[in-house]
Amino acid sequence: MKSVLSERKTLHPHEIERRELPARAGRAVRALADRICTALDATPGDPAEWARTLTDSALVARIDAGVSELPASLREAFRAPTSNAGATIVSRLPVTDEEFGPTPSGWNEAAAWAGDRERRARSFHFDIVMMLIARAVGEPFGWAGQQDGRLVNNILPTPGHEYEQSGASSTILLSPHSEDAFHPHRANLLMLACLRNPDEVGTTLSSVRQVELSAEQRRLLSTPTLPILPDISYGDGHQRYPAPPVPTIWCESPDGAQDSMLRYDPAYTPLDDADSEFRRAYAHLTAELERVCHTAALEPGEFLLVDNDVAVHGRVPFTARYDGTDRWLKRVNIRLPDRSRRAEEASENGYGQRVVAPFRAGA
Repeated sequence: MKSVLSERKTLHPHEIERRELPARAGRAVRALADRICTALDATPGDPAEWARTLTDSALVARIDAGVSELPASLREAFRAPTSNAGATIVSRLPVTDEEFGPTPSGWNEAAAWAGDRERRARSFHFDIVMMLIARAVGEPFGWAGQQDGRLVNNILPTPGHEYEQSGASSTILLSPHSEDAFHPHRANLLMLACLRNPDEVGTTLSSVRQVELSAEQRRLLSTPTLPILPDISYGDGHQRYPAPPVPTIWCESPDGAQDSMLRYDPAYTPLDDADSEFRRAYAHLTAELERVCHTAALEPGEFLLVDNDVAVHGRVPFTARYDGTDRWLKRVNIRLPDRSRRAEEASENGYGQRVVAPFRAGA
């Protein structure tokens, strides 16, 4: 499907909630990550095994034990967004461009470097930082079918994927979407961290709580009409599963707009299968999401928190150089302990995609 937002080159960071991470909290989480990395380096065995997916039981135990040491100010800075924009920028951990090494050519190369004591530099340290922060606010998890089940995903341009609707693309606009909208166990909170962004590539953000919809449009969009299919990063095995229709928006209370939530991924929604009335309502929602779009370019050491139930995110196009200097983000999916899914989602099959949840008892 064609990208549905215009190419937003103008940045609007002032329209997004900002929080400052106290310097003491930043030093504390980095020092704790250093201690964990040092302890793991002294652990017998192949470091590639515990570094590859970050799900090793020893690593998980160390993170669970260490989280209690982190200052309360860190949890406060990284709590879920509270504004209607559904997004927050947290500034910032002190980082330098040299400490991470060159931007890898793909997520698999980044994951391989993490398990190589000679080459992983500080990228793996930053993975541990992200795991600690994510665990401080909720439950970090991954997907067995995405980036080999790794809990911290590397988001960077990859040769041959320039025109995909995925995080590996670059040349085209990455259309706004809810992360993993196809799955009932998708994240409540998405955490993105910037390691490198010399070209100020913007992330687009649009909140369903800032759009204007008529009562009839809300009725149509809240009726389960179409499925949302898995994106290309999960492969193509979803065809053997039933594709249940899901609502695009819904509300937690009768008054609507102020507590609206959404599941939105037009690039993977078969809109041609709906009637014209629904398509018009969906097109109006798309136009509204463009109208309220904010764009922010993260700087190294900054984090972007996206409420995945409220806001959709995307990325403006850029030209990748593949010379080790391209934009490099890391991403963690987080389940929040105080937020549950709609009961109706319990029967969805998730197209067979399995959650990797080592921090969940009995997972």
